[in-house]
Amino acid sequence: MIKTYGLSHINLEVADPEVSLRFYAELFGVKEYFRDDECIQVLGPGPHDVLAFVRSARVGTAGGISHFGFRLTKAADIDEAVEAATRAGARILRRREFSPGFPFLYILDPDGYEIEIWYE
Repeated sequence: MIKTYGLSHINLEVADPEVSLRFYAELFGVKEYFRDDECIQVLGPGPHDVLAFVRSARVGTAGGISHFGFRLTKAADIDEAVEAATRAGARILRRREFSPGFPFLYILDPDGYEIEIWYE
């Protein structure tokens, strides 16, 4: 077995990297650390997370991945997550609980990628 920091990054093909940057910065507090003409890369919200927003005609193409998720640190933050997602312009898909005290929320980002925000 090799040691890693876990999943390090996700590369999202998007219509407009600036729109994605604003959405993820407002919702998750990501910080830009690299850009070129076609790509903006951001750090966060976790200590080793990287998201890359790459301009592409293949916007929102799942490629076999149905969604990706961000784990909340407190179950009580689910209400704040709903409010923040709505403010950021996300489309709310569903909100429920896996079991009592373990809430989840599914949203769509501006390019149609499905994001799960959950607590466990």
